[in-house]
Amino acid sequence: MALAAAPFARRIALGADAPVVTAETSFGKIRGVERDGIKIFKGVPYGAPTGGKNRFLPPVDPAPWAGVRDALEYGPTAPQTSPPPASQSEDCLVLNVWTPAINDGRKRPVMFWCHGGHFQSGSGSSPGQDGTNLCRRGDVVVVTINHRLNALGFLYLAQLGGPDFASSGAAGMLDIVHALKWVNRNISEFGGDPGNVTIFGQSGGGRKVETLLAMPSAKGLFHRAIIESGATMKLIDAADAAAYAHSFLSSFDLKANQVRQLQNQPLEKIMEVYALSAKTFGAEKFSPAVDGKIIPQHPFYPAASSVSADVPVMIGSTRTELTLSLRNDEAAFHLDEAGMRSRVRQYLGDQTDRVIEVYRKANPQAAPSELFFLIASDHEYSAPTMKIAERRAALNRGPVYLYYFTWESPVEGGRLKSPHTIEIPFAFDNVKISSALTGGGAEAMALADKVSDSWIAFARTGDPNQPKLPHWPKYESTNRFTMVINNESRVEKDPIREQRLAMFHALKLD
Repeated sequence: MALAAAPFARRIALGADAPVVTAETSFGKIRGVERDGIKIFKGVPYGAPTGGKNRFLPPVDPAPWAGVRDALEYGPTAPQTSPPPASQSEDCLVLNVWTPAINDGRKRPVMFWCHGGHFQSGSGSSPGQDGTNLCRRGDVVVVTINHRLNALGFLYLAQLGGPDFASSGAAGMLDIVHALKWVNRNISEFGGDPGNVTIFGQSGGGRKVETLLAMPSAKGLFHRAIIESGATMKLIDAADAAAYAHSFLSSFDLKANQVRQLQNQPLEKIMEVYALSAKTFGAEKFSPAVDGKIIPQHPFYPAASSVSADVPVMIGSTRTELTLSLRNDEAAFHLDEAGMRSRVRQYLGDQTDRVIEVYRKANPQAAPSELFFLIASDHEYSAPTMKIAERRAALNRGPVYLYYFTWESPVEGGRLKSPHTIEIPFAFDNVKISSALTGGGAEAMALADKVSDSWIAFARTGDPNQPKLPHWPKYESTNRFTMVINNESRVEKDPIREQRLAMFHALKLD
């Protein structure tokens, strides 16, 4: 849709008051806008629609187009709810680019963002992931993407559908690889360096980064990796994934030799069955499968994958990750001793008393609710993250840098402390856009000034060191140097050592 054809209010929203810019891609020309010196292109196709005959199959290139295609609005989000609204579509292989310049011969670092939502939901189009500030601050090119999710991206049909569906259990990850190939072919036009691409993501996005590190098809398409609160040591085993797929197929009254008929089912029916299957098995079961080929092994089990061993890695977690997911559970913030022990037991079983004793000794002033959040957050995120750093460092190839985010958000009276997703606004320098999480005040702005510069430094050189933070040594199991990120950041050796050891033991990671 051309700007001139849009109604007045819509033209303003799309940037009709901003200069128009064009760029050439390998599939055709695109039209974006320029705002305050940053050129922005949204909804750019990097793959063909994934419905019909393309459903569950590897991505393919989009059809070339004639003329100039508008790249003014975010493209469709991958289907993820039942029923899917109009904004969700199987034509979801789109990306967004923010850049300081078009075709100026410069080679800027490229920061390629993988969105969160585990492997089931989310998109690269939320306001907190707007790349404008990061692009301007660091003279970098920022790319965010959408890709297939849940059953459409990770239903493992290889054992049922034969060779044609051999890659179905990793189709969503192959979408990301396809987007990286688009970057490799096209990003020079946008002032970026295809030889210096950083993949980064938070939560589910971090899990995708970890998975890419274990994929031979992704090797060489990225050169640094940042994992923010994503803790995937293991993915789904092929045998388990096949069992989930068999049940999914049975919901359509289809036999094993009728897999291809799933491609003819209405999207609404696919998502309806996915929603029911997610309730039965858990949504997390629709995740990439370790098939021995596309994903040869678990990313960090029993050891770190050596596929992209030379790539520098920055990884970390926050102090109280689970306060975000439980923010609407009022009881979790007002636990007494018995309530705390009951909740911890759901995570740790017969290890409960021993672990609580360790955490109480290390945090003598913590109320029962805070103690619960510390234990549960370490169980789900920080302990696995630290083990991942240890196993990655054991490869003795690319350097590893570990952080522990302890800055506490002032929102909701400060009760969220250091919640899951808190790194995103600081990494993107979007604390004002994300004020509902950060408060958007002077403290947050000052910390973003430091954190985003470290993320940019890492993207530029593979080393996060820059003058605004203390010297950040690489992580090794002999020292466990960790950047503790707060208003006054500092480097510590193994900052939560006793808690880490207790949780390693409880999770059988020692």
